[in-house]
Amino acid sequence: MPVIPYSQAIRDGLYEAMKADDSVIVIGQGVPDASQTYGTTSGLIDHFGADRVLEMPISEASMVGIILGASLVSIRPVMVFARMEFAVLAMDQIVNQAAKWHYMFAGGDSVPIVLRMIVGRGWGQGAQHAQSLHNWFAHVPGLKVVMPSTAYDAKGLLISSIEDPNPVIFVEHRWLHYTTSNVPDGLYRIPIGSPNLIRTGKHATVVASSYSTIDAIKASEILLKEGIDIDLIDLRTIAPLNDAMILESVKKTGRLVVCDQGHLTSGFSAEIVARVTEKAFKDLKEAPIRIALPDCPTPTTRALSNYFYPMPEHIVNAVRQQLGLKNQDPFLNVKPKDYLDSPNKEFVGPF
Repeated sequence: MPVIPYSQAIRDGLYEAMKADDSVIVIGQGVPDASQTYGTTSGLIDHFGADRVLEMPISEASMVGIILGASLVSIRPVMVFARMEFAVLAMDQIVNQAAKWHYMFAGGDSVPIVLRMIVGRGWGQGAQHAQSLHNWFAHVPGLKVVMPSTAYDAKGLLISSIEDPNPVIFVEHRWLHYTTSNVPDGLYRIPIGSPNLIRTGKHATVVASSYSTIDAIKASEILLKEGIDIDLIDLRTIAPLNDAMILESVKKTGRLVVCDQGHLTSGFSAEIVARVTEKAFKDLKEAPIRIALPDCPTPTTRALSNYFYPMPEHIVNAVRQQLGLKNQDPFLNVKPKDYLDSPNKEFVGPF
């Protein structure tokens, strides 16, 4: 099984879905250009032509309306928003139309569209280009929201999303495009709504999604050196939310830490804590802890952003706190001039 980047897994998932089904098209600003969208559409236009890999104007609301109409005549569009913020311009079409169609027509019609949205930090994106508003979409009945954290999951979940009969929001953290994992060749699927138990342990349950899962894995390795092992659950899908694995884990560990890429107040981490307190309150030994972004817009300068984003050390601290152990300032060794705002030292683009 080859090891490939997350970005290539997205591209391969698109290729396999388009090869298997002539009705699948890809549309978005820059998608015919191999250097755009992190290389996730590289070469598709050479295989499938300009009729199925389409450039679009800067008119997001109109284009979502057009692909919604196209989906009603048996076309399966995949639309790419290079920033999640651009999808905000099309919220009426997404929330008031696409999400409701299947329900309003008693299941007689459906809109099989996938809306890829890229979120997260990096390279001074700032307040208008680095938001993670996935909880907005998860709040809307009729929308599915998937947030894969590995290349393997990205390909399998993307194929499942394209084959789904109703709208799916497919959320990609930009830093994940440069991570790698084993990915099978060919067509395979991961069911929407299936969380993944990455590590098993007895001291605490840590729940994460998207890039937070990568931070949680790093935290688990630090904790393991201290003799602390955790259940680490990667949600993979936040709507519909399958909470059975979380409840079973908390029943065993009695402690819960939730990591999210969104802001703290009214964020998705609150939904996890609410579910556990409603359904497994008697199993909790400590109050759950949420790790999320502060309730202020994303800063642009390094001097501020270095102290804005949670780090693996925050998760380590939270688990230690659950166990009644001492911890230290997670930003203790961070300096204002440190260059932390890139996924790793090997990063070379494309932007």
